[in-house]
Amino acid sequence: MEKVNQFNEWRPNERWFLMAFDVAASEVHLWTVWHALRRREVSGKMTARTPDAEFLRILSGTHQIRTAFERAGLTKGDEQAWIIHIPELEIGTGFANIEIPRDIFNENTKQAERLQLHLEASLVVKRPMPSNEGLVRIGSLNEGERIPSEYMENTFLNHAAMADMNG
Repeated sequence: MEKVNQFNEWRPNERWFLMAFDVAASEVHLWTVWHALRRREVSGKMTARTPDAEFLRILSGTHQIRTAFERAGLTKGDEQAWIIHIPELEIGTGFANIEIPRDIFNENTKQAERLQLHLEASLVVKRPMPSNEGLVRIGSLNEGERIPSEYMENTFLNHAAMADMNG
């Protein structure tokens, strides 16, 4: 994929990556995956060699890196994507004890804008929303299956929690 190659050429490091649009359920979902990644990073127990690949692996609910990229990476036909930055914050003693500095967004905005410019992409002002399509994409549901919207976010979270239990 030309856009992915372009992005990888211009990204500052492996803490920046592109992710399929439908696979993000919510900010809680993304921060939960981030927390799982940071725990593995700090303890030296990552399955993947890089933080971007490990994030996609956890989010995809798989132990296999290739499957993670197939599920959560960009594929032909994707028209929207998330530019993701994985901050290197201290994880503290529990998820509720994490303080996300207010300036973390501001510090990385210029970098995100530069990447957007190189990709000739436009900003879509949307928040992540859980969807059945996203659950199918990450392998939590089969094609044609649907679940009620009130269960979707928890299904995304449970799927990520299974990353090291699924083969």
